[in-house]
Amino acid sequence: MESLAIIGGSNGYRIISEAKITFLGEKRITTPFGKSEPIFIIQNDPIPVYYLSRHGQKGYSIAAPFVNYRANIYALKKLGVSSIISWSGPGAIDTSYQVGDLVLPEDILDETRYRERTFYKGSGLGFVRQNPVFCPTIRSFLKTVMAKMNEPVREGGVYVCTDGPRLETKAEIRKFALSGASFVGMTLAPECFLARELEMCYHPLCYITNYAEGVVERAYKSGELFEGMNTGAETEKFKRAVSRLPDIVRAVAEHASTAGNADCVCRKSMERYKKRGDIKNDWWEKIQDR
Repeated sequence: MESLAIIGGSNGYRIISEAKITFLGEKRITTPFGKSEPIFIIQNDPIPVYYLSRHGQKGYSIAAPFVNYRANIYALKKLGVSSIISWSGPGAIDTSYQVGDLVLPEDILDETRYRERTFYKGSGLGFVRQNPVFCPTIRSFLKTVMAKMNEPVREGGVYVCTDGPRLETKAEIRKFALSGASFVGMTLAPECFLARELEMCYHPLCYITNYAEGVVERAYKSGELFEGMNTGAETEKFKRAVSRLPDIVRAVAEHASTAGNADCVCRKSMERYKKRGDIKNDWWEKIQDR
């Protein structure tokens, strides 16, 4: 059976809980890579829909570089999830994107260095093409859902993923801009690549939280969110975008039965290894931490 999961960002669990979204149950799955974050059941019918909070249930209790991405993605696969929507809040490098915009990125630059980024360490597997890196089927689904909500969403742009937890320097942002990056965040890599290794459809839905360092000049303000990188008006726009998460979760769940496509290219990532006889259809169940 097709099933779908939403991976939420910081404060996502609190926001949807306060919005009275009822969870039908909770699972925390032990994987070869450790325990996943709790996975909450949003609905069972017509297809299962799950919610996983990558940063924990209390705000931002697990910073991006310390998220166990492999355990989370493996756990969702074990539950039968075939499609993932990732909620992530990057900062804008390209000023044509404004704080509060909802965006469907089209590509990613992986600038992380210290994260476990594959299930196939020490093996000859994992040479997987990354174009398109984000699932075209889920992209089309999200466009339809957002249109039904009358919620504007922009398409395009390149997400550059950094390690964190620190924010980037002005020089780094200039480098990323020269590389064609549109916005910068800390969570989509290796998450998207791990999903592809397990033949799962994956697409991010991003909300712009701020302008990256040096894009606009802002005075340092100690003790404020992003130390003063947002104006008061921008903070309100950012909060409004975040507040849309519960409605997006409801809409995604309502239309989830139309999200999947068994013929999607994402579902055939390991086909070459199957044809060669290197792996069988249940190969992912035999993956071990090497």
